[in-house]
Amino acid sequence: METYLLDWANLLLRWVHVITAIAWVGSSFYFVWLDNHLIRPKSPDLLEKGVDGALWAVHGGGFYNPQKYMVAPKKIHTELHWFYWESYSTWLSGFALFTVLYLWNASTFLVDKTVYAWTPAGAVAAALGFLAVFWLVYDTICRTLGQRERGDLIVGIAVALTVVAASWLACHFFAGRAAFLLVGAMVATSMSANVFFWIIPGQRTVIKAMAAGDPVDPIHGQRAKQRSVHNTYFTLPVLVAMLSNHYGWLYQGRWNWLVLVLLMIAGALIRHFFVARHKAHVKGVQPPWGYAVGGTALILALVVWLAPKPTAAVAASAPAVTMAQVKAVVDQRCVLCHNAQVNQKNVMLHSTELISQHALAVYQQAAVLKLMPMNNATQITEEERALIKRWYEAGAPAN
Repeated sequence: METYLLDWANLLLRWVHVITAIAWVGSSFYFVWLDNHLIRPKSPDLLEKGVDGALWAVHGGGFYNPQKYMVAPKKIHTELHWFYWESYSTWLSGFALFTVLYLWNASTFLVDKTVYAWTPAGAVAAALGFLAVFWLVYDTICRTLGQRERGDLIVGIAVALTVVAASWLACHFFAGRAAFLLVGAMVATSMSANVFFWIIPGQRTVIKAMAAGDPVDPIHGQRAKQRSVHNTYFTLPVLVAMLSNHYGWLYQGRWNWLVLVLLMIAGALIRHFFVARHKAHVKGVQPPWGYAVGGTALILALVVWLAPKPTAAVAASAPAVTMAQVKAVVDQRCVLCHNAQVNQKNVMLHSTELISQHALAVYQQAAVLKLMPMNNATQITEEERALIKRWYEAGAPAN
């Protein structure tokens, strides 16, 4: 019953998390696009009001005229909408999902004793530490290096190196699947922390100064803009890290940390292309296609690098794989979690009939995706995976 209820919690939390993430990423992308398409008005009345950029747009049968004020308007005449619950809801639902799936089942999902043999409690503490420590390091980098000459470039390099170091550490201390997701979660935590600790408080300070009739310090807008720009560059790397848990061939290799880093770099390069493309459109210059090409080239290089190695052809006279051989592997490597008493994901494999019934799933999970056994807890060998593969591709004979 506990497994069944956890599956429901997993489904519902994942559903909420995806919905809120769509809202957050969508608003982030929209405001970056908007900011890069605003044109300084020439109308004296708009300039007198302090409008620094404006845009006309049409959508859904209506016309919209967003205007940006630098540093702040003299007065807000209608209700002010705050964009922050998209961020908070995404983080809260994501952390709840992480708790239900990974922290609650740390011995299965976080710990791989062939990578690092520690207790589930130790793994949980370290995972939570990753989220907190990365935010502290990232925030310190932004506050101490961001004000220097060429600060944006220096901060970008320092943050990238921190992510690389964190990826290496995660992949050397946690199960590969958990390591990829943990790196994505730590960056996503910093994104939400940017909103909570810097963007929204800065905007509240500006509103308070406006209401009191005091001069508005532009530093608050500058800090919010810096963190908002970082958040939009983080989105694609975070998304690919979060999606990676469905693809075992990404995180099971010796160089899995490098695979993760290259995927995140590719995402950041492609995102930069779109950000720069918006600016190029307004300026009437050619988009910087080199970034998009570079990101795509990295992905193609990974496709080639991770491609399965061709196996030696089996001699025509080689005996076919029998059900008895497959059952011997399944009994030793799979039945521990898939039997009449413990049937993870409602899959039982303790008889030849059940193996035949779930032949496709066994083939996909053990031989193709290599997701099972989870974290290879039962130490299935590559030869045994290959045996299952040959058996299924020969028609999964029942004898």
